Amino acid sequence: MSEYDQKQKFEEEQKRITETISKIKHRIAVFSGKGGVGKTTVSVNLTYAFQVEEFSTGILDADITGPNVPKMLNVNSELIYLDERIIPFEKYGAKMISMASLIKHGQPIIWRGPMRSKVINQFLADVDWGELDFLIADLPPGTGDEILTIAQEMKPDYAVIVTTPQEVSVIDAERAINMARKLKIPSIGIVENMSGFVCPHCNAIVDIFGSGGGEKLAADYDVQFLGSIPIDIDTRILSDKGKPIILEKPNCEVSKAFKSISELISIHYEHAFVLT
Repeated sequence: MSEYDQKQKFEEEQKRITETISKIKHRIAVFSGKGGVGKTTVSVNLTYAFQVEEFSTGILDADITGPNVPKMLNVNSELIYLDERIIPFEKYGAKMISMASLIKHGQPIIWRGPMRSKVINQFLADVDWGELDFLIADLPPGTGDEILTIAQEMKPDYAVIVTTPQEVSVIDAERAINMARKLKIPSIGIVENMSGFVCPHCNAIVDIFGSGGGEKLAADYDVQFLGSIPIDIDTRILSDKGKPIILEKPNCEVSKAFKSISELISIHYEHAFVLT
C-alpha cells in the first residue's frame, strides 16, 4: 500500500470514529494503576446501573490481551458483520464488544502496542454503536498504549479510577490520576473497591484490605470520591455465571453502592451541562 493510500485509509477511519463519537453523549474510561482491583466488575455493573435508570448504554472491552467482559455477561458468540459494520452484542439491554469474540478460547494475544491500538480504533470506527447515552470503556491496568488510544480516539469526558483501600493499590491509583490529567480527561472520580468484606452469615463488614484509602486519595488530589464497594461473595458467584449483581440482587449493599456511584456521575453531568 502506497503512502498516499495509507493516509487516505487513516483519514477515512478517523472520519468514521468521529461519526461514532458524535452519537454518544457521555464517554467514561474505567482504569486503574494495577491489576486485580475489580476494574471489570466495576465497568460491567456501572453500565447496568445506568441501564436500569433507562439510559442507553454500551461496554467497550478495551483490555485487548485480557478481555473478561464476555465472561461476566456469558457471551460466547462470534461477531456479526452487516454491510461492513460490526454489530455489537446486546445483553440485558446493553451493547458490548470485545476482543474475546475474535479469538479461540484460551488463545493468547501476543501483540505489540500498535496492534492493540488498531483493534480499539476498529471498535470505534466499525462497530455500529448507534446512539447511546453512555459508552463505558473497560481498560487494561497500568498506563499503556490502550489508554492513550482511548483518550485520543474515544475522547472520554470522565475517568473512573478503581483502587482498593490498601496502600500499594492507592500508590498505583495516584499514577492513574496523573495520567488522566495529562491526557486532559475533563473529570475524574475514584471508586474504592473491595472496601470491607460482607459476612454471608451475619452481614458484618470486615476491613480485610483496610479502609478509607480511596477517599483520602480523592481528597489529596481534589477529585470526586464516588464511593466504596464492599466485597460480597455473590458478586463473584454471579460474575462467573455471567450475571451482573446489580441486576440479580438490586437491593444488596454492593448494588446500592453502584447505584449511588451512577447517580453521582449523572449529577456531575447535569451540573456540567448547566454550567455550559
